[in-house]
Amino acid sequence: MSGMIERLPGWPPPLPDLFGWVETGLPGLHMAPGLHSIRIEESLTDGMYTLRAELPGIDPAKDVELTVAEGILTLRAERATQTTERHHTEFRYGTFARSVRLPAGASGDDATADYQDGVLTIKVPVPETKTGTKTIPVRHT
Repeated sequence: MSGMIERLPGWPPPLPDLFGWVETGLPGLHMAPGLHSIRIEESLTDGMYTLRAELPGIDPAKDVELTVAEGILTLRAERATQTTERHHTEFRYGTFARSVRLPAGASGDDATADYQDGVLTIKVPVPETKTGTKTIPVRHT
């Protein structure tokens, strides 16, 4: 074996789907009864992180709570609607929740949120940070 490393078939094992839990929840954890996920769309463009969430049929002034703590944006919403027809009344209600990690350097203090046509749009500025190698001087004591 001159310089070659022999690998066993199937080794190393394939990485698990690290992002499949986003829509289905973390493996082994189940959401509390009555707690539903929120469908979202994320983008990061020109120093602005944008999250769009589908939340039809809510009153954003009363039914939505947005928090940012330790780089995590959490969106919670509650919906309670009643449909009344001639011989039928139906309630649809539930609590919806979703948490996402904001990009490094995101400024949650300057976040904005707008609700239009059943879509909540949250924008969080992400100042451009210099990436690269930093040299650390070594002191001689």
